[in-house]
Amino acid sequence: MRLKNSICLGFFLLFVMATYAMQNIKKDTSYTVNSSYKKYKKEFPQIEIVKSKQFENVTEIENLAYKTLKSRSLCLDAFINSTAANPAVIMVHGGGWKSGDKSHMKPLAQYIANKGYSCFTVEYRLSDEAIYPNGIYDVKQAIKYIKANAKQFHVDTSKVAVLGASSGAQMATLVGATNNNSKFEERSGDGISSSVQAIINLDGVLAFKHPESSEGKMASWWLGGTYDENPENWQQASALTHTNKHTPPILFINSQYNRFHAGRDDMIKIMDAYSIYSRVETFPNSPHTFWLFHPYFNTTLEYITQFLDKTLKNQ
Repeated sequence: MRLKNSICLGFFLLFVMATYAMQNIKKDTSYTVNSSYKKYKKEFPQIEIVKSKQFENVTEIENLAYKTLKSRSLCLDAFINSTAANPAVIMVHGGGWKSGDKSHMKPLAQYIANKGYSCFTVEYRLSDEAIYPNGIYDVKQAIKYIKANAKQFHVDTSKVAVLGASSGAQMATLVGATNNNSKFEERSGDGISSSVQAIINLDGVLAFKHPESSEGKMASWWLGGTYDENPENWQQASALTHTNKHTPPILFINSQYNRFHAGRDDMIKIMDAYSIYSRVETFPNSPHTFWLFHPYFNTTLEYITQFLDKTLKNQ
């Protein structure tokens, strides 16, 4: 009897260990706020990492599961302004589609929420776990989850912006540029729209294959091959491809590096033809990841809140 119990216990432990392993996918941690700081500190000795700050008018809730996968759940963090029915800002972190974490967007989310918005930093599947377009599906599902729980989050579902940084900016702009495009959503049947009314792009490419672009290995991992191997994905994952009269207003905030806004000017030309509002702000002497550091953070925050106030609050 003891032997039988021991065998049963052994199988149970193996099951628990296997389940635990499935739920704890090894994550690429090569890109962090500290690694970015070390990378740019020598060239920009004045930079300082922006610290998180809690505000009395902002309620913070961490790790809300918005999507259940076979092996785990995807989570978001909420930063809810106490005012009822705020515009919402969905925030997508960078990291070359392969690394990074939603926590990188926390300080910016806190400060924007303090200005009268409810902000959400979103976890999505990186390229080691799932290639394009799965990350786009994830962000759109997060938007639906937030709208479905609008009362809890103090969100006005008709006023939603998506904000991304670096590779997250590429994703955020694609999410907005493909409003109501069923090819970029998983079938859910919930009847909730993932559409957004504004886009904020912090130094993210708009076209993967473009004279200004120099995307290579990182993009290839996410897009399922090089351009020669999978040109359709490279084209379809580019927000420029989908820019039309339905594209929401966009704020571009850029560093000094031109390659991080490849396709931006072409996109603006299309938007101008349809009289869609866009705005460009540039830090001429800055690291690529300027939103993580002082002395750029406060000005970045000002640009963002001015744009959000104009496009969502003062409609």
